Amino acid sequence: MAKPANAAPVLFDRELLSARQARARRQGEVAFLLDRVAEDMADRVGVINKGELMLVENKTELMRKLGKKELTLQLQEPLAYLPDALAGYPLALKPGGLELVYTYDVKSEHGAIAGLLRQLAAQGVEFKDLQTKQSSLEDIFVNLVKEQA
Repeated sequence: MAKPANAAPVLFDRELLSARQARARRQGEVAFLLDRVAEDMADRVGVINKGELMLVENKTELMRKLGKKELTLQLQEPLAYLPDALAGYPLALKPGGLELVYTYDVKSEHGAIAGLLRQLAAQGVEFKDLQTKQSSLEDIFVNLVKEQA
């Protein structure tokens, strides 16, 4: 029988990090938080790769500049290929043809999703569900470090 999950360690970590962050602000210090829990608390983030500071940026601005989003559509019927009318969209058809993935930059998506959905309807492509996913800070860090390698 599985043991019930215990949220106490996570809550304690958050409280401890929050107290450390408040102390650092009061004393004018810089707090280096190296835990994923800290992602929610950070105002600014820095990326250090091989001892070199690559960037320091406001977290919200960094997410806006380098974040990506994915819209995954679960299709009613499988597609064998993407219709030519959809060639202008950054789409990927997953194996089996039942999922269509649209990847876009957070900063450049100005009504493109609405246009994509209209174009899908015009092509007779119906979907039964959709899901969105946004890059985490960890995803952005990994991509930055990979680019520098």
